[in-house]
Amino acid sequence: MSLQELSEQEVFRRESLNKLRAMGIEPFPAQLFPVDTLSQEIKAEYTEGKEVCLAGRIMSKRIMGKASFAELQDSSGRIQLYFNRDEICPGEDKSIYNDVFKKLLDLGDFIGVHGTVFKTQVGEVSVHVTKLTVLSKAIKPLPLPKTDADGNVHDAFTDPESRYRQRYVDLVVNPHVKDTFIKRSKIISSMRSFLNSREYLEVETPILQSIPGGAAARPFITHHNALDIPLYLRIANELYLKRLIVGGFDGVYEFAKDFRNEGMDRTHNPEFTQMEIYVAYKDYVWMMEFVEDMLETICMDVLGTTDVQIGENKVSFKKPFKRISMIDAIKEHTGIDIAPMNERELLDTCKTLGVETDESMGKGKLIDEIFGEKCEGNYIQPTFITDYPVEMSPLCKKHRDNPELTERFELMVNGKELANAYSELNDPIDQKERFEEQVKLSEKGDDEAMFIDMDFVRSLEYGMPPTSGMGIGIDRLCMFLTNNASIQEVLFFPQMRPEVKAKKIELTEQEKTILDNLKKVNSCELKDLRSGVEMSNKAWDKAIKGLSKKELVKVSKEGESLLVTLL
Repeated sequence: MSLQELSEQEVFRRESLNKLRAMGIEPFPAQLFPVDTLSQEIKAEYTEGKEVCLAGRIMSKRIMGKASFAELQDSSGRIQLYFNRDEICPGEDKSIYNDVFKKLLDLGDFIGVHGTVFKTQVGEVSVHVTKLTVLSKAIKPLPLPKTDADGNVHDAFTDPESRYRQRYVDLVVNPHVKDTFIKRSKIISSMRSFLNSREYLEVETPILQSIPGGAAARPFITHHNALDIPLYLRIANELYLKRLIVGGFDGVYEFAKDFRNEGMDRTHNPEFTQMEIYVAYKDYVWMMEFVEDMLETICMDVLGTTDVQIGENKVSFKKPFKRISMIDAIKEHTGIDIAPMNERELLDTCKTLGVETDESMGKGKLIDEIFGEKCEGNYIQPTFITDYPVEMSPLCKKHRDNPELTERFELMVNGKELANAYSELNDPIDQKERFEEQVKLSEKGDDEAMFIDMDFVRSLEYGMPPTSGMGIGIDRLCMFLTNNASIQEVLFFPQMRPEVKAKKIELTEQEKTILDNLKKVNSCELKDLRSGVEMSNKAWDKAIKGLSKKELVKVSKEGESLLVTLL
């Protein structure tokens, strides 16, 4: 990067960097710094005169001659530092204070300090610095928000795209963002503790799969050169976990990164986290109670309450949750009983209800579309939607009372699906037939139809005990429990479109001259701008037309005059 491409601040900071090195101070030292405390520990356990050693970023500086104040931010928060020139530099050489601290250290730089704890006259807990160490120079300025006397915040770093693209900056200048991710960690920790306490085994299964099974979704595909075969990033880990149940484990779970090559919006990211669990000798009724217990426990562990504010809604995770079948839910919100309908009748019903369809959709997809469009958004409080039509659930056991339905539930919270669970299909013959039905859907053009996994069918032929399985979206759970409406807010690094780089515009000397003059006033009459520029009429015409073409200036007619405006 050339100096011409750097901002004034970036140039200044690079000069400071070189000056530090010229003084014999390494701005990026290799040796450890012996941090022994954090800013919030100092405040929480205040001890007058205690010697401390801490490190962090400089977030503000107030220079007052021989004494100065600064604010240091570490991983726990912020604390005020007090510097006295003669105490930091007891000898004749005052350069550490006069040059390094006052002139060569900028906001965002990392420093380490030794000092003693005290309170200022206004009662603010501070550190009286006795030794200063430069730890890392920031050569790009942070976009630091400023608060005026009236409490109004200026220059806040709030643009979502910038925040997600530069999460490292977002975490520094918006401390509340860090709290979201700390809470996410606690949610996962609480869930893992809940599962471990019931002696279920945490396992790992393949992310690269030869057959992407376990869900109806479009996969990402790659190629393995050594084996010369296509491989897929997993869309779910279900089929591998059930193989482990066949192998003799009574209960297994996995926090899985899954990948689906589908649309992106406020609730979907192509890479997401699911927790899937499978427990032998259980059914979906048992799993409903299990989920109720788990979510209630997590809420109490993380929030200290089961009442959660999600947007405008107050949601209670206190068990028991409401239960209603899918067919009854559709009847409740549309007044239509879809139970006896065939595919043709369902298509007509979709048209009547204004639900979009296409020819690739089978019976299950049509029912799913009706439910998604007309019912899903109405379930704010946690609600189990149960007993899905068999066409919608190729991996699920048929209902014990109605063979046209399956023993499946989805947990709806705040109008969105949070968890999906089955009494797992363990009949290998039935399973093969259902896979074959999925193949027919694929041939019709449904690119989300399940792939057939014959090795999984073979595993079932060796016998799988009755099993209940459940998958829960970790990202969505974190959205609910941190009251964030966007999945990007609970992912450190959400997927983004490629960054559009600003085009470098080459200017002629004449164009530069005109532009420099216009920058002084932003807008003026064409004749006034022309009179202030010494060049031939031909050069002037060429330059002003060039600036218009490059969309740097706009020439417009105002009454009888031509006005030039800087864009």
